[in-house]
Amino acid sequence: MNRQVFKNREKVIYDLLSHKDYMPMRIKEIAILLQIPKAKRGELEAVLENLIVAGKISITKRGKYHKTKVDTRRARVKKEEILRGTFIGHPKGFGFVEITDCDEDIFIPAENTNNAFHMDQVEIQLGIKPSGKRQEGVVKKVISHGITEVIGTLELSRNYGFVVPDNAKINHDIFVTKEHRKDANNGDKVIVTMISYGKNGKSPEGRIKEVLGAPGEPGVDILSIAKSYGIPDEFPERVINQAQRVSPHIIEGDLAGREDLRDWQCVTIDGEDAKDLDDAITLTRDDNGFELGVHIADVANYVQENSALDKEALRRGTSVYLIDRVIPMLPRELSNGICSLNAHEDRLALSCIMQLDNEGKMISHRLAESVIHVDKRMTYTAVKQIIEDEDAKVIEEYQDFNQMFERMRELSLILRNNRERRGSIDFDFPESEIHLDEMGRPTKVTAHEANVATKIIEDFMLLANETVAKEYCTREIPFLYRTHEEPDMEKMEGVLSFIRNSGIKVRKEKQVVTPKEIQKILTSIEGTPREPLISRLLLRSMKQARYTTGCSGHFGLAAKYYSHFTSPIRRYPDLQIHRIIKDDIRGRLTQQKTEHYLHFLADVAQQSSATERRAEEAERETIKLKKAEYMQGFIDEEMTGVISGITAWGIYVELPNTVEGLVHVNSLRDDYYNFDEDNYQMVGEMNKRVYELGQIVKVRVLDANMTTKTVDFVLVD
Repeated sequence: MNRQVFKNREKVIYDLLSHKDYMPMRIKEIAILLQIPKAKRGELEAVLENLIVAGKISITKRGKYHKTKVDTRRARVKKEEILRGTFIGHPKGFGFVEITDCDEDIFIPAENTNNAFHMDQVEIQLGIKPSGKRQEGVVKKVISHGITEVIGTLELSRNYGFVVPDNAKINHDIFVTKEHRKDANNGDKVIVTMISYGKNGKSPEGRIKEVLGAPGEPGVDILSIAKSYGIPDEFPERVINQAQRVSPHIIEGDLAGREDLRDWQCVTIDGEDAKDLDDAITLTRDDNGFELGVHIADVANYVQENSALDKEALRRGTSVYLIDRVIPMLPRELSNGICSLNAHEDRLALSCIMQLDNEGKMISHRLAESVIHVDKRMTYTAVKQIIEDEDAKVIEEYQDFNQMFERMRELSLILRNNRERRGSIDFDFPESEIHLDEMGRPTKVTAHEANVATKIIEDFMLLANETVAKEYCTREIPFLYRTHEEPDMEKMEGVLSFIRNSGIKVRKEKQVVTPKEIQKILTSIEGTPREPLISRLLLRSMKQARYTTGCSGHFGLAAKYYSHFTSPIRRYPDLQIHRIIKDDIRGRLTQQKTEHYLHFLADVAQQSSATERRAEEAERETIKLKKAEYMQGFIDEEMTGVISGITAWGIYVELPNTVEGLVHVNSLRDDYYNFDEDNYQMVGEMNKRVYELGQIVKVRVLDANMTTKTVDFVLVD
């Protein structure tokens, strides 16, 4: 292509990446967005590479392109300085080095990578920075390798094979000799352990550690995603042995010093398929108010600090709930056995027992090591049928518990109203529910709404979490908190501007937004077509919650104190604070023990936040994958949906089953359309036709791509 055409394309790409609504994308996603055919994608790569070399755009660890941030500090770095960082590979052979506390990555040309492998820790020396271009560097030394295993597809020749990595940033296929094949067949998805990382022109070499399965085998696609995120699905032998040595029944010695609450009427309320039951509820009522007991499995009694079980639980950080499986934080002997609050079994618990007045105000509370006995294992569905649907048959079946459920509904409503008055934000999104057949193929995708029973448990857990956090924060005892910081007002202002232009009252520009203000907005749009759309815009403009050692509050809940106390079977922070609480109850919080907790809680918070993000990303990827696979069965079919997002490159439409797809702006062929970013509208230049958020439209399914996990629509007039 001639130089002017190339420059024009550079401008189009740079303008796209510079747009305020652009979210970082991979090259395939950009190509799909701009409807660039596969035959022309080499030209797109050339444009992107030129923009990278020019320092105008950057690429993330996950291969997503974004506009480069300006780092004024970099200009002050001397070229002789040796820096350390993480090498991020690129499919074309060059790479970048991420430096801690540096806004801009260092570009490493292909000839200067010194055989660095993706995610290696490296030492680099800076070169001379060209005027107006990105800082370049040379890899001088590989300090350590960050990747020891690679997931990919085996391609066999007669006496050897190569594993083609799933991760495009690993730009070399992994050579595998015949003796290192491990009976893998051509086309199998495998995990290969690295033997060497390539040097002097030789390919990296590895041995096949595990065969995940052939393409199309049930569960291989989900397992590959989990493995690609480094989520371990098997426990080490030592951990299994420790779990199996734990008694499946309570030992008499464990009852010493515990409150015996086994005669309290006690239930668990969970989903039908749940097997790891963390929490149980007791509730009584008199003229003065309520006594609510939130009883949490005493996992810390069975998982000793620094044991093999504990170290593995910290490494995992959380249980991961994928579409077709649960990858637990603890072995099932514990998570589904002695630690699970199973009905008709005595179980050890850590109880938060709260006295509340008739308005739901806390009068007093106490934390106690206890022993409980769950009388009934209830499901969300059954409780809803009793207190909302008034199903006579179910009411008869659970007649001994109906009064408790009515009290639960009463207290839940009081607590929810109290939170709403203080400004707690309630994002009530329907979750996607995906049904699979025995081959792992999606047969149905539906929206799953929260019901009265799920809200009851949520309200009680929130109260317990706040109560525990407040006690330990005010007493200044080392602890872990769940922190949600105030939003970035520059990011939030764009959404608020749109809301104002939509005729919804909102506070004046440049003023700090409060949780109560956001809750007022949500209340004002409740029940309207725009409710889920504006809710998503507001949610996306907020920061992510994380674990910290400082108690700085939870913006979304409008809570001054908040922690995670209620799920020690599936979340490591909960398990860790249980140990602190138990030491406190038993008078073991000595100066030495306090210093011990101060020493390592920050690392626990960081690890727990990182593993939580990892789990969330893997869960999202599997949902997107199965939605795309499901929609492959509806190509060319027409459906009705609602416009859920509008950007410069097209219109997003969400179907009633929660599947979202993109209508590319290029497919709007009746006119040339411009994106009105102030009002989130797509406006025709000639016909003045307007597409806006919340508008109901009819679409035809154009494509569903499992590789990119995307769905494409076209509008039907």
